[in-house]
Amino acid sequence: MTRNWTIALSLSLVFVCGLAVGGFGHWLYANNTVLAKGLKPATKTPEEARRVYVEEMQTRLKLNEAQSVQLNAALDETRAKFQAMKERRRPEVKQIQQEQVEKINGFLTESQRAEYTKLREEREEKAKQKAASGGGSC
Repeated sequence: MTRNWTIALSLSLVFVCGLAVGGFGHWLYANNTVLAKGLKPATKTPEEARRVYVEEMQTRLKLNEAQSVQLNAALDETRAKFQAMKERRRPEVKQIQQEQVEKINGFLTESQRAEYTKLREEREEKAKQKAASGGGSC
């Protein structure tokens, strides 16, 4: 009978140790992967992203001063081209957006239209604020 109790106690001890190791392993995983993802800094502004990119290029490629100037010139030129492309496409985009607004207004009630207009104005204001704070790209 004593032998049965010893076996049962040993099995119970192994089971409890397994639970403890499993719980500790889960805790390590959660703290090092899942929770760490939530602690990342907020999205970088385009200026911050560019600064980090230029610093990485200078460090990893060991750029000299002339090359750093050329890199910044290339980034400026690319930014200007993207901005020009956006400006050329702006009338087309505005037309598509206007068509969407008309379709949506077509099935809304009068009170819904008023709220929809208000909603659109709020979104446009947020977009203007984002653009004013430098919401462009490298």
